[in-house]
Amino acid sequence: MKIGKLIWAFTCAVVICGSAKAQNVNWAKDGNSYYQNIAGEIVNITLPKNERKTIISTSLLTTPNGNTISVRSFQLNDDGTKALIYTNSKKVWRYDTRGDYWVADMTNNTLTQIGKDKPTSSLMFAKFSPDASKVAYVSGHNIYVEDLKTGATKALTTDGTTRLINGTFDWAYEEEFDCRDGFRWSPDGKSIAYWQIDARKIRNFLMINNTDSIYAYNIPVEYPKVGQDPSGCKIGVVDIATANTTWVAVPGSSVQNYIPRMDWVPNSNNIILQQLNREQNVSTIFLVNATTKNVSEVYKESDKAWIDAIDKFNWINKNKEFVLKTDRDGWAHLYRINIENKKATLITNGNYDVMSLNLIDEANNTVYFSASPTNAMQKYLYKTKLDGKGKLEAVTPSVLPGTHNYNISPTGAFALHSYQSATVRPVNEWMNFKTNNPLSMNGSITNQVGSQAAIKNKVEFFKVTTDDGIELDGWMKKPDNFDRTKKYPVVLYVYGEPASATALDTWGAGNNFLYAGNMAKDGYIYISMDNRGAPVPKGKDWRKAIYKNIGQLNIRDQALGMKKLLATNSFMDKDRVAAWGWSGGGSSTLNLLFQYPDIFKTGVSIAPVANQLTYDNIYQERYMGTPFPTTAAYVAGSPVTYAKNLKGNLLLIHGTGDDNVHYQNAEMLINELVKHKKTFQLMSYPNRSHSINEGEGTTEHLRLTFTKFINDNCPAGGR
Repeated sequence: MKIGKLIWAFTCAVVICGSAKAQNVNWAKDGNSYYQNIAGEIVNITLPKNERKTIISTSLLTTPNGNTISVRSFQLNDDGTKALIYTNSKKVWRYDTRGDYWVADMTNNTLTQIGKDKPTSSLMFAKFSPDASKVAYVSGHNIYVEDLKTGATKALTTDGTTRLINGTFDWAYEEEFDCRDGFRWSPDGKSIAYWQIDARKIRNFLMINNTDSIYAYNIPVEYPKVGQDPSGCKIGVVDIATANTTWVAVPGSSVQNYIPRMDWVPNSNNIILQQLNREQNVSTIFLVNATTKNVSEVYKESDKAWIDAIDKFNWINKNKEFVLKTDRDGWAHLYRINIENKKATLITNGNYDVMSLNLIDEANNTVYFSASPTNAMQKYLYKTKLDGKGKLEAVTPSVLPGTHNYNISPTGAFALHSYQSATVRPVNEWMNFKTNNPLSMNGSITNQVGSQAAIKNKVEFFKVTTDDGIELDGWMKKPDNFDRTKKYPVVLYVYGEPASATALDTWGAGNNFLYAGNMAKDGYIYISMDNRGAPVPKGKDWRKAIYKNIGQLNIRDQALGMKKLLATNSFMDKDRVAAWGWSGGGSSTLNLLFQYPDIFKTGVSIAPVANQLTYDNIYQERYMGTPFPTTAAYVAGSPVTYAKNLKGNLLLIHGTGDDNVHYQNAEMLINELVKHKKTFQLMSYPNRSHSINEGEGTTEHLRLTFTKFINDNCPAGGR
């Protein structure tokens, strides 16, 4: 569950999003240029001189009826003679993954719509075959292929329904495994491997719309809650010529196991996939021969807590090995996994976490990756030898402390380097990656940072050790014109669950995007800390300590951290302490108010999971274990269990159209608070989703409501 992630809807500087990533770069295969949509045209930009060449002009993007296509995104075939244009996109849950597709043929100077016999904005994940003679896509939960020469369309599957899903995914797979595009062309272009999700036995959760008609009506969402079986999942291989599907005989139950990742081994007839068991603590990687249908186990690991879905399969050694990130040795490290002899070879080594894999430069026996061995709030680029015999070497200059991201060209020739910190606005530079120098000093990060205005009231980073001996990282923004002899109100921004971290050295730290005004100017101390369980590079034990302890261990860390801060900083007013958070942070806010009412006097909880048994099975069972044979951990971590302890001021905010954290959580909590005669304030937003940003005036109203409640119940200013 990425609860809390939708807060980016308000601002790109939101801290909860972690670190800003280097902008998406559509690299050309040669690695020396990239493609970009500029003013409605697709342009190729060659580095290092930024020479521009228009590849597809607006004239080519003009339809027969005279309309010019608005390019949402595009992909080119291997030789750059055709482009698949995505336009007229519409949302499917969080992202706009359905729309219309057109093929622009630069050789013939033609523009052809794909799937024009299908409903408008119904095509998903269209992509060229390897030789670009065909395009495959999903529409109506079936997979189709269209021959670009003849225009003939063939249905490769015909059994797709609203609940039998071919080539894409159900709500839970999309939300919790980041699964959206559900099919892959074979390297020879003769077949397609695809997921089939069987959600026919998943019950509907019924949301109700009371405002768009004089008669209310239900909005059904197929949603597998904790303890309910997941959707069944199969992998099929469909022959393009015959449209016949052969199902892969993956060992184990198709319902009690997940398949979050699947792809073809390059230049082969083999499929590779990751299977996770229902508890998500056993990960098995299988190799499937698409011809013989033989299935063999390549790699397997288990954990006392959980194992994450892998990012992707990165191939080396003539596609005999792939690079895997795993924390099986206590730290997140890179391994080479040989699919022939099943040998696992450690690449990175040491007491640090690999945060992400950036580039494999096999020709030079080098792998580049992000890490931050000495400061879990930051991020830098490192390298080592791909054979596992090298030392850890820093690539990012140490003179730029903060958060760095790199989008490196496929050949390692150039990169887009992004940098930000709590005191540096996000900046980018194009660089010669082989020399680690900017292409020009005019556009360099060094010059851009030097030209930024100085910040008068900087965010301060701190470490606090709780009474349990746990050291927490955090940031603090003190009031403008701070006077140490006075006492100021404290507002804690909290998330607290394994999906996100908040106490990072990124632009936006110390800025409350929901506050209608300036907290520092008004006289608040604003704080955030990361508890055990936060996805920061502090090792496996730190991250997985929260297993079966959401709502307890994370809450205790946050509460004891605040307790120590109040005890050691005389300028903090113990009588004016507030907390707020969204989604998982909303749950944490409730638990802080209910479990530690003597510390936290005020709280604003937005879209919280008040009862963990109401959330989806993939997320909640991953971090809390399956509820068999007991739900004790779920009950012990749920805010509804402690609602009777409320002493302070609570504002509960929720959208009634939230398909992620259902509004039933608010109603369950309301019942408990009413039962125990606890007064509180409630703000329900009709038909708004988890992001609560739909409808005219919604965002501003939410900010004003939040701000007034904080001002009224945790008054600003030093005393």
